[in-house]
Amino acid sequence: MAKVGMISLGCPKNQVDAELMLAKLQSAGHEIKSEVYDCDAVIINTCGFIEDAKREAIDNILEMIDSKEAGEISKIIVTGCLAERYREEILAEMPEIDAVVGIGNNGNIVDILEQTLESETPVIAIGEKEALPLCGQRLLTTPEYWAYLKVADGCSNRCTYCAIPGIRGPQRSRPLEECVEEARALAADGVKELIVIAQDTTRYGEDIYGEPKLAELLTELCRIDELVWIRILYCYPDRLTDDVLDVMAREEKVCNYIDLPLQHCNGDILKRMNRHGDRESLTALINRIREKIPDVCIRTTFMTGFPGETEENFTELAEFVKEIGFDRLGCFAYSPEEGTPAADFPDQVEQSEKIHRGELIMDSQYGIVLEHNKELVGKTLKVIVDGYDPYADVYEGRTFRDAPEIDGKINFISDKSFTPGTFVDVKVTDFNEYDLLGEV
Repeated sequence: MAKVGMISLGCPKNQVDAELMLAKLQSAGHEIKSEVYDCDAVIINTCGFIEDAKREAIDNILEMIDSKEAGEISKIIVTGCLAERYREEILAEMPEIDAVVGIGNNGNIVDILEQTLESETPVIAIGEKEALPLCGQRLLTTPEYWAYLKVADGCSNRCTYCAIPGIRGPQRSRPLEECVEEARALAADGVKELIVIAQDTTRYGEDIYGEPKLAELLTELCRIDELVWIRILYCYPDRLTDDVLDVMAREEKVCNYIDLPLQHCNGDILKRMNRHGDRESLTALINRIREKIPDVCIRTTFMTGFPGETEENFTELAEFVKEIGFDRLGCFAYSPEEGTPAADFPDQVEQSEKIHRGELIMDSQYGIVLEHNKELVGKTLKVIVDGYDPYADVYEGRTFRDAPEIDGKINFISDKSFTPGTFVDVKVTDFNEYDLLGEV
């Protein structure tokens, strides 16, 4: 039996794919190593969404090639979106790779591993995208008290800048009963915080039921006694309906946290992105959310330098960010991706200008975050404990406002000892930039 290491990159959806593969390998008797060195094979589960993600994937592959040449590992297997997207090109550029596996062959990872270990020539195993496993036993790579629940894969939105439909195919939702069954199993194993994910969670169920079923799914998940928090990521603004907001307002277990990637607020730019809305309609949506859920935490992402974005368009975006006062915000420069319509659009913006505009947005957001954190001082919040820092003598945790590995944290002091996954009430006493400080 082989010793196998895994490097999983990119989004939580890709991480769930990695967990499904690891469970298959472990069930087949292979030893899963926490470190990638001294392994018979290392699987690099790549992201290929934007240029930065591709660069990170290639850097990791090159690092493993160095380790292979140094005799620290034997075989390199590349899986995930980069493998699906570029296939033969990867081997042509990096012939030291021993196997390239498309997402449609993730379910055959055991056979592919064993074939790769025995083969003197590279293995190419692509398969149909629709064959990507969406369910099964998982070997969690998150702490035991929180986990992702991937309810769909692929995307049917066809934003002009996005390569995901070409890489992952159209949306494929899992049956509601199957999602709930997996959530029950995770909760029985100790998961207290469940994070619902898909490329577009608000479109969940539409492809198999004829209409979105996110509200119904959340309602069923709330009936699982062991779950304390249920968090939703990747909500598409057009499809965030009142029935979902009503469930969030009604059900205590559903965190009042909405991840709402808006990308822009200018109507013309959004239309060029094949998205909908404008500044007026998006402002109305956010006002409606805040009216229904007064203490809601709204996270968003924006894109600067999309083809055709003028100074006036950018100024409108900057004004919108200040006006709305988002709780959490990320901003990235537009990345032209081959095979997407926007890559061939005229009026491409200079890279330096795209980056500069993004920096201006983030500088503005920094001041907004400080104001929001100042408003939290003196309040007592429910916190999930993530760990203890012995050097600083503080516990680290998160409020409902903080998704793990994405948002900030709260560092707090206590005379008592807590294990990770414990929920405690913490009074906010101060803040340090993006992070809160407090005491039990």
